[in-house]
Amino acid sequence: MRLTRHLSADGPRWALDGSFLPPPFTLARLLELPRAEAGDFLQALQSTGAAGGALLPPIEAEQEVWAAGVTYLRSREARESESSVKDVYSRVYEAARPELFFKSAGWRVAGHRMPIRIREDSRWNVPEPELTLVINAHGEIVGFCAGNDVSSRDIEGENPLYLPQAKVYDGSCALGPGILLCDAEDLRDLPVRLAITRNGDVVFQGETRTSMMKRTLEDLVAFLGRELALPRGALLMTGTGIVPPHDFSLQKADRVGITIGGLVLENDVDPAPRSRE
Repeated sequence: MRLTRHLSADGPRWALDGSFLPPPFTLARLLELPRAEAGDFLQALQSTGAAGGALLPPIEAEQEVWAAGVTYLRSREARESESSVKDVYSRVYEAARPELFFKSAGWRVAGHRMPIRIREDSRWNVPEPELTLVINAHGEIVGFCAGNDVSSRDIEGENPLYLPQAKVYDGSCALGPGILLCDAEDLRDLPVRLAITRNGDVVFQGETRTSMMKRTLEDLVAFLGRELALPRGALLMTGTGIVPPHDFSLQKADRVGITIGGLVLENDVDPAPRSRE
């Protein structure tokens, strides 16, 4: 089953497998339920016609997006090479406790074909394609979407304590195109692909698989929920195994395409300065 969120004449509406769900439906209500009850709950809802309208990010304002870092060897190597404090990344890669950080409030997330941004005060910006878990209020994995953890590598590389500024800003988080509901077992070995085009030409591409991740998905979720209540669920980005080379940086108007399993997320880098409104 696949959930998508659309902009309709009546405002945001959720759809299941291409058909609108009744307007009272919310992702928060679904994620309040145990995983074992979610399928029956959705099947009992009456569809209200074919879904249409632009896709919105598959998240509501009250959900949070969290992220894990240094979960792939490639990520550890890249962070070590760019950082002034190199051993911190090897230590967290080998440690029992993972790196987890807050990425975005739900209302700040961009959806499929919505613009992302690069920081005006950064010279080295990259997309990070990440399997993004959908977690219910009971700490269970109920599905996934594709995610882009846009990051300013020079800012974090200058000092790891600058990570929030490198990771959390307007246009730095994209999710989509929808949520594929599934069990965690279905996510063990998904292909992850990244392609960046500039003026119609591919300027970088790479791929990995979720099986290359050092940590288990359940381990990441368990650490996130140890001392943190998630009453309306949450989304957890699980780290990247694709890192462009040092001489590459995103530019305005670049198109970033991320494919994870059967989901494709595309976003253009906003060519305009950030609005102050």
